[in-house]
Amino acid sequence: MNVLLIGSGGREHALAWALAKSPVLNRLFVAPGNAGTEELAQNVTLDVSDHDAVVDFCEENAISFVVVGPEVPLVDGLADTLEAANIRTFGPSQAAARLEGSKAFTKEMCMRAGVPTAAYGRFDTAEAAKSYVKTQGAPIVIKADGLAAGKGVTIAQTEAEALRAIDECFDGTFGAAGAEVVIEEFLEGEEASFFVLSDGENALPLATAQDHKRAFDNDTGPNTGGMGAYSPAPVMTEEMVERVMTQIIKPTIKDMKDQGCPFKGVLYAGLMITSDGPKLIEYNVRFGDPECQVLMMRLKSDVLPALLACSEGILDDLETEWTDEPAVTVVMAANGYPGSYERGTVIKGLAAAAEDPDVEIFHAGTKLVDGALTAAGGRVLNVTARGKTVSDAQAKAYAAIKKIDWPEGFNRTDIGWRAIEREQQG
Repeated sequence: MNVLLIGSGGREHALAWALAKSPVLNRLFVAPGNAGTEELAQNVTLDVSDHDAVVDFCEENAISFVVVGPEVPLVDGLADTLEAANIRTFGPSQAAARLEGSKAFTKEMCMRAGVPTAAYGRFDTAEAAKSYVKTQGAPIVIKADGLAAGKGVTIAQTEAEALRAIDECFDGTFGAAGAEVVIEEFLEGEEASFFVLSDGENALPLATAQDHKRAFDNDTGPNTGGMGAYSPAPVMTEEMVERVMTQIIKPTIKDMKDQGCPFKGVLYAGLMITSDGPKLIEYNVRFGDPECQVLMMRLKSDVLPALLACSEGILDDLETEWTDEPAVTVVMAANGYPGSYERGTVIKGLAAAAEDPDVEIFHAGTKLVDGALTAAGGRVLNVTARGKTVSDAQAKAYAAIKKIDWPEGFNRTDIGWRAIEREQQG
């Protein structure tokens, strides 16, 4: 079949890499893609905010399945438009995508469905939000209600930091996303990323992962879209996976169906594993980035039928197979990220870096300019490796990074440290 993949980041390159291996695939198009996807598929210039243009492209190119990578087109209702045109789509409806598009919507769903989550307040004025912080104290978590590209969350260690974060939201730093804020209690524990596929009724657990949000080593510096990830997450034991499915995922899938907006696609639960058990921090309605990269490195099954099953409502007939070998991905970002950074710098040495068969380099923000590979974003490359242990995978990823010639980039040097600490403790 002909498939259109929407998106341009590392997640989309990883999905394109997995899709390209499917015997079911005829042609793969990526809109807009990047320099990495160009090696696997045909990149196309398409305004995905123009839903009619996307439908026209699908009809002109006999596209029978669309995979929507990022969250913005989903929250914007692209899946609804495609399904209305009888084009099968991987990704939830606009109504179901509110699980990511509005943190307040998700909190209300948790209350209805009895999903364990942090206590919270919801506010549409800075004055009321600040008053709540003053009564609750710090540490406390401030979240812009809407989509803020992974940057609308402040884990405030002091009351003053929390008040500044509230001002940022209401002063327009995050645009319309900050028109309301959700303020949550600070949860102690270990974070994990948990992914399931859903066809609106059934939920199929995928592999687990952990990502590193802070920009610098030792989990310091500003929050980012993610500086690296590894899979599996050691904290997600079989027992913990079962608890998450029973207490968090299944009640969510049931509630969304009961509310008339069944969730179809991939549901990404950001979890905090506390002393009281798992609690939901947030939902995303797409594969994580960079978690998708380590998931695709570990997936042995054909990804295309799995994604199709979500759209067709036949997920209960499906099983996925994973390698036991862990995977690690390290993000190489432009100096200055997540603040201002230079674009257009030249990157060399990728062929040598990818010589190890256990290493894949997924492009996140790259562009070919006159035959030269250049940086075109903040997060630029995802150097991903598989190994017998997390330590082994990490060593392979960093060995590959040493061969990359890009002075204008930086990366963390400690991705996977929690899992490696566990390995060393035996």
